[in-house]
Amino acid sequence: MPSVLKLQAQDVDSKEKTSQYTVCIIGCGQNGLLYADAFAEAGYKVICNDDNPSLLKRLAKVKNCSADSEVESHLKRHINAGNLTISSVRQNAVSDSDIVVLAINANLDVKNKADVSELRAAYKQVGVSLKQGSLLVYGGISSFGATESLLKETLEDTSGLKVGKDFLLAYNPLQFSKICPIKSLNNVELIVAATDLQSLNVATVVLKTLTSKVKQANQVKLAELAVLFKIAQNDAYTALANELAVFCETVGVDYFKVQELISDEGCLSFYPTIDEEEKRKGTYLLIESAENVNVNLRLSAFGRQINEESVKCAINLTQKALRSCDKSLRRARVAVIGPANQHTATDRYVKVTITKGAKVALYDPLLVKKEAVEGSPVLKKSLSETVENADCLVFLSSQKQFEQLNLKKIKTLMKNPAIFVDLVGIVQPESVQTEGFIYCGIGRGLVDKS
Repeated sequence: MPSVLKLQAQDVDSKEKTSQYTVCIIGCGQNGLLYADAFAEAGYKVICNDDNPSLLKRLAKVKNCSADSEVESHLKRHINAGNLTISSVRQNAVSDSDIVVLAINANLDVKNKADVSELRAAYKQVGVSLKQGSLLVYGGISSFGATESLLKETLEDTSGLKVGKDFLLAYNPLQFSKICPIKSLNNVELIVAATDLQSLNVATVVLKTLTSKVKQANQVKLAELAVLFKIAQNDAYTALANELAVFCETVGVDYFKVQELISDEGCLSFYPTIDEEEKRKGTYLLIESAENVNVNLRLSAFGRQINEESVKCAINLTQKALRSCDKSLRRARVAVIGPANQHTATDRYVKVTITKGAKVALYDPLLVKKEAVEGSPVLKKSLSETVENADCLVFLSSQKQFEQLNLKKIKTLMKNPAIFVDLVGIVQPESVQTEGFIYCGIGRGLVDKS
């Protein structure tokens, strides 16, 4: 396989040439799939790897693996053509590749501090299999300074190789937005930084095969702060949106119709939601990084507090919807559609709802049908089982998954009157009201059918 240490633009100026290089994508979340799609579209051979077998199964079947249907269509085409393969063995995937993209984020512990144990383990797995002459690109979110400390040091220690001499290391902070989703990397500007000039130049050449819009940062720490600042900015916007949404719910005005009057190019400026796990992580990582140098980011901390309390507002919405039907949350049967992962907005909503006395059933549309659910007392294997005899259906999933719901059938399985609670703000009230549901949603409150 060719070395990328001295890669020039003329070496990858056609799909015939890029097809000589193999790219390993580690982390098959939304950002990882964007990388996989972009590299495969540019002609590279792509190997996808993830610790989560469920993600790999969905990717292999190209079913509910991406929030964007166009990306899924591309992935299916590349898998069928043999240009994209899935591997559950990380060491083999790395050793067979010329370029390795790490699209995984740092986690938070119970005190909302950085937990890099999983990152460190992944770095070690990559390091032991990293071959000489390869390029590694980190495309995740971590603490300020972590690329040049934790990542670089772990890779060098485990591989026995040196950055800038034996292999190249670059950082490409890619942030996925639920408000204005990135559907393809070829129409966005990518920031790239590296620990040395050779790594920077080669990474720039590679990324320019994905998009012509590549901006170089002369320090890795600049790029790290760029993504953390952007996340904190979006988190502050969400905090403002969540407060204004509660105001609109109280006065009976549709928040989203207000936003349509001031939005740019159809993209909402301030989007209320309790589904903000990436912003939660990024903002807390920034706050901790600032605390380490005795700086207090008061606005970021206050905005995070508002957003953490948004689950309480969601519970209040659910209670309001139930009261409109002379029901109470206590002893109510609540069906929830959303991700089953821990530490998500769905997870927090389910836990609080249970403490309020409700009986909760959870369905995750992204779980493989036969995946075991014994570990969760609320997780169900099918949507029908989840909604059967439910008083209300709480939606915390994507637009794509909403469009796949058969509301007419769901309503026949639920108690009457059936309530639909929209906690992501993507559902048009009329679309569920026409099926006979009572609609209550974030930023809208209880919507009168008339």
